[in-house]
Amino acid sequence: MAGRLLGRALAAVSLSVALASVTVKSPGCRGIPAFRNSFSSCWFHLNTNVMSGSNGSKENSHNKARTSPYPGSKVERSQVPNEKVGWLVEWQDYNPVEYTAVSVLAGPRWADPQISESNFSPKFNEKDGHVERKSKNGLYEIENGRPRNPAGRTGLVGRGLLGRWGPNHAADPIITRWKKDSSGNKIMHPVSGKHILQFVAIKRKDCGEWAIPGGMVDPGEKISATLKREFGEEALNSLQKTSAEKREIEEKLHKLFSQDHLLIYKGYVDDPRNTDNAWMETEAVNYHDETGEIMDNLTLEAGDDAGKVKWVDISDKLKLYASHFQFIKLVAEKRDAHWSEDSEADCHGL
Repeated sequence: MAGRLLGRALAAVSLSVALASVTVKSPGCRGIPAFRNSFSSCWFHLNTNVMSGSNGSKENSHNKARTSPYPGSKVERSQVPNEKVGWLVEWQDYNPVEYTAVSVLAGPRWADPQISESNFSPKFNEKDGHVERKSKNGLYEIENGRPRNPAGRTGLVGRGLLGRWGPNHAADPIITRWKKDSSGNKIMHPVSGKHILQFVAIKRKDCGEWAIPGGMVDPGEKISATLKREFGEEALNSLQKTSAEKREIEEKLHKLFSQDHLLIYKGYVDDPRNTDNAWMETEAVNYHDETGEIMDNLTLEAGDDAGKVKWVDISDKLKLYASHFQFIKLVAEKRDAHWSEDSEADCHGL
């Protein structure tokens, strides 16, 4: 009972903060300078929008976490209407499906045991040994020994494909360069009048969707190490390279990842793998190769979880995995690059 009351109180505070953030948000987000780890009003708008599902205040949020069938299975979620996503909404007849993938139940090193196992006593909302169980969005509620998704109901309990109960932390490196012509001049979009930015995109093997390269943060690993490792494995196929080739890749990536960068987003992700008890969180970071000299000397080659990899022009025409579309839009705005042919387009579309 105490946990439930605390959770409701925290949710109420989150709602107040979200409303306050929306109230003070600036009317537009064009021309935001690219300072290291800078946060714009766009970031806060995205953050409150993604998290607003916890209060049921946004009908267009928390959608991918309710899609069926669940990825990699034929399991259909219980249907959750928009008005009943938030935990603050009473729903006595809520009867979500229980599902945890066999690959997770097999007990790989990256997965937790079942909650019911006697030797498993996770420290939720804390650093649990080397495993980070704190959420990037603050405290989350524990109900009947299980963590509860802070963004609301998903129609499925258990862990699905996710290894950890509660937050599963990932890192997404967004590598960008300016699109140039054969003479090396930046290409300007004829309608918006802004230079066209490109980013490295991979086509995921599991679902066939285009996405930002990225992956899970290992226990005790620094985010910066995850970002560099995942980009090398998925976009450069570093795992299959010779020792000499790996050293060459490492040298170039060290130069790229040592530059000033932008923290684009940090928090909950509307991911199709999410459940009521396990969810994805990420840090999306932009590393920009201004001259193009670093990335021009690296050959893109899909590896690990990527089926394909290529440079993609950034625009509002993109269709990307999970919340990656929003992350890419923020990059375009922060870099003052082309995004839309609609001159009225701004942050309000997130």
